[in-house]
Amino acid sequence: MWPVIFAAIRTYLPYVTFPVAVVIGCVGYNLEWLVRGDRQQPYEERGIPERREERLLQELAARGGDGTQELKLHTLRS
Repeated sequence: MWPVIFAAIRTYLPYVTFPVAVVIGCVGYNLEWLVRGDRQQPYEERGIPERREERLLQELAARGGDGTQELKLHTLRS
């Protein structure tokens, strides 16, 4: 009798586990939404490369350096 029961479980297990996993996922998603609240991150208009270039230009302007000159390694350490 046990081999018949195990064969039936092995055969129909995917049909049972998928709906259970969907229900658990939906419950977890909604619980997380309730805990975190409706705090969405603001939309960034500029991408990371644009923000990095702007920051590097600001650092260069703050140092008073000339952007056309090469920086030497010993000047960067100070």
